[in-house]
Amino acid sequence: MRLRSFLLPLLLSLLPLCDLFAQEDYRFDMGGGLGMTGYLGDANTSNLWSHPSWDAELLFRYIMNPRWALKTNLYAGGLSGNTADMTNVLPEGNDYRFSTTFYEIGELAEFNFFNYGMGEYYRKLKRLSSYITGGLGVTLWTIAGKTNAAFSIPFGFGLKYKPSRRLNLGVEFLMKKTFSDRLDGQRLDDPLGIKSSFMKNTDWYSTLTFTVSYEFSKRCAVCNYKD
Repeated sequence: MRLRSFLLPLLLSLLPLCDLFAQEDYRFDMGGGLGMTGYLGDANTSNLWSHPSWDAELLFRYIMNPRWALKTNLYAGGLSGNTADMTNVLPEGNDYRFSTTFYEIGELAEFNFFNYGMGEYYRKLKRLSSYITGGLGVTLWTIAGKTNAAFSIPFGFGLKYKPSRRLNLGVEFLMKKTFSDRLDGQRLDDPLGIKSSFMKNTDWYSTLTFTVSYEFSKRCAVCNYKD
């Protein structure tokens, strides 16, 4: 009887600790970020960061499990270049410069190298994880008064850190290959006349973005087992 009267208060006192170490799974993650862009194309063939500009991002993730997530990106940013900075000389020795603002929507899959999360140590969750990502996107931009659009392939890598249960800090670098040679304007659409080159006849740009996001919508309030 004495043992029971001792154990009951002890167990009750340990209940808050159970909540402390339990993992609250959330299905969604939403946030935004700021960073910088780079450009590779006919107005810059070698140095990705020779004319850096800005980018802003809104993101929405569906968290499938601690390893996999699907993410929707919404970007706005600037791109610029100047052929006068290149060592290569364009036909007739002409120099061109451009500046534009782009808008991008993309759908990407993320793979975490570690089980990303907090709590439930038997699941080997880590508060810090690197990841790789890739997907498909559509980019819109206006240059010389003309609006253009093209499909793109974004891919890259990133790092996530969880300072608290629902808060995430991250940094992500993405290269985006566009299926257009007019990101830098119509005057630089295939200036070298290389019609068959997949690498030369399309423009690239990059985003390096620092993000903050917040998880919401509990996956399961009471579960005996979770993947």
